[in-house]
Amino acid sequence: MGGQEPGPVASAVCLFSPRQEKGYIIYTERLYMADKAYITNKISHLPNKPGVYLMKDDGGTIIYVGKAKELRKRVQSYFSKDKDVKTGVLVSKINDIEVIITRNEMEALITENNLIKKHQPKYNINLKDGKTYPVIRITAEKYPRIFRTRRLVFDGSNYFGPFPNVEEIDTYLALIERLFPLRKCRGPLKKRTHPCIYYHIGRCSAPCAGRISMEDYGRIVEKIKKLLRGDSVRLQKELSAAMKQAAQELKFEKAAHYRDQLQAVLHISELQKHSLSRAAGSDYLGMAVRDRFASFVVLKVRGGRVMGKEVFKTRVFTSPEEAFSQFALQYYAQGTAAPTAVYLPDLAEAGLVRALAGRLGNKTGVSVPKRGRHSRMVKLAIENAEQDLRISSVDSLMELKLALKLTEIPVRIEGFDIAHMDGTDTTAAMVCFVNGRPEKSSYRKFKIKSLQGKADDYESMREVVARRYTRVLNDELPRPDLILIDGGKGQLNAALSVLQTLGLESIPVAGLAKKHEELFLPGREQALVLDRNSLALKILQAVRDESHRFATTFHKKLRRRKVSLSVLEKYEGIGKMKSKVLLAAFGSLVAITGAAPEEVARVAHISREKAENLLAGLRAEAGKS
Repeated sequence: MGGQEPGPVASAVCLFSPRQEKGYIIYTERLYMADKAYITNKISHLPNKPGVYLMKDDGGTIIYVGKAKELRKRVQSYFSKDKDVKTGVLVSKINDIEVIITRNEMEALITENNLIKKHQPKYNINLKDGKTYPVIRITAEKYPRIFRTRRLVFDGSNYFGPFPNVEEIDTYLALIERLFPLRKCRGPLKKRTHPCIYYHIGRCSAPCAGRISMEDYGRIVEKIKKLLRGDSVRLQKELSAAMKQAAQELKFEKAAHYRDQLQAVLHISELQKHSLSRAAGSDYLGMAVRDRFASFVVLKVRGGRVMGKEVFKTRVFTSPEEAFSQFALQYYAQGTAAPTAVYLPDLAEAGLVRALAGRLGNKTGVSVPKRGRHSRMVKLAIENAEQDLRISSVDSLMELKLALKLTEIPVRIEGFDIAHMDGTDTTAAMVCFVNGRPEKSSYRKFKIKSLQGKADDYESMREVVARRYTRVLNDELPRPDLILIDGGKGQLNAALSVLQTLGLESIPVAGLAKKHEELFLPGREQALVLDRNSLALKILQAVRDESHRFATTFHKKLRRRKVSLSVLEKYEGIGKMKSKVLLAAFGSLVAITGAAPEEVARVAHISREKAENLLAGLRAEAGKS
């Protein structure tokens, strides 16, 4: 033995090192495995108490978080011989397990949910893959922003809703934006010497340029919060008193502003009365599982009628009971509105019922109905979930995986297209499909910067792919399971060259040429032609056609704007900046043409005479066309 290098480890060795952390006992288990058959015996050293387990890959990244009544039994079950395929996929990635012992099952459930929100593990339930009602978000920033979103970020932001009617939420935001203007720019506030065009059209209070103090900005935010909470009586009194005071001081413009605010508050109050009359009600939750996919359905009953259905589809790598617990706790996250009753299916564990009841508060009852009307409604939610899986794109994605010989089901597909006209104003677009459906919040538009007016589809593709996946790497964004290029071998090779440079050559790429629906794949000389009725081809066509539509729409919009700006800049007193301000305020040349002279003069900060000359010229041009 002397002088020889040690040979490979012949069996599994588990090293347990208990330590104290925030009142919990944590056991760290490292698995050095040449033969996983030994693992069940070694894991027997784990305590059989309630707790949470964190599974990590060979890089130390947490890939799954789960909870258990009995930790030893639960962790052992992952390494049993009769585990299903989806569990086998997860187990194949595990290199390290850490467990946290808790006092009871409910505490384990809450700890699990907190850790999932913190680490967002790859194999846990992810509600971003679903479709939910929008909410209004006021960000937790020094100078907050307000906007509509379907994604909850747990950073201290305030959320109001959800709103089943999108038109209703847009009405709220339009009134708020006009009368309580907050900043539009994303990210940390950057100091500017001069405010942007939104300030000039009355849609921003310009904190970036020091046009409003932090205290006054905060007061505006508080007014908006009161309004959205339905606490409008006090706000109405404040605005009414301010309006009268301004009128008494002969500040009529200021009084008119308060009058407009008061009218908007009264309008929103009327909308809220209608919304609140149907707000109290019940939610019925259902779940269905097929292969590695699960569908979750929430039926919303308000005023005795089904007012809507929310569907979430995602991959699951654990038991239905555990997946459902994770879904329910994420769905009723802190800060979201709740009905008066929530009804769960039979697979809901007692710990989940108690945890949800604690999270939603005394005004919401949580139960698992065994008979009667509520039980029938839960079964209906389950039927909806089963139907959603039947008609979903699971079969298409599985067929696509087989057709392209992929190692994973292409749950996330990103598609690219280039658009230009006679080689000018080249643009590009990226669309994203998740579980076979468009995820429009992930769409991206690009103005091509590197061509200087030349037309070159290959160089354009290189630029847009480089910009997209450099961003993916830098911001640690989700990587696609498949990239689809609209085009043939040339466009495909352009994309491949960039991905190889970025070290992302492991991501599968394909090019789909429209003429004969030929599919070009790396390393394959001849194009692959799928059957015209193939589900795999249909999903590729959907991605390709959507990327083409999105790119073309963006390109047309830019060309129209360019033409509009050139038309406006011909007139006296209307330079590039004022042209942008006018288009931002009115939206189009047609809308400007129909506006009153005093309105155009006010928005563009020009004399009435210049505004009249502009309108006369626009109307004359419109008459000729």
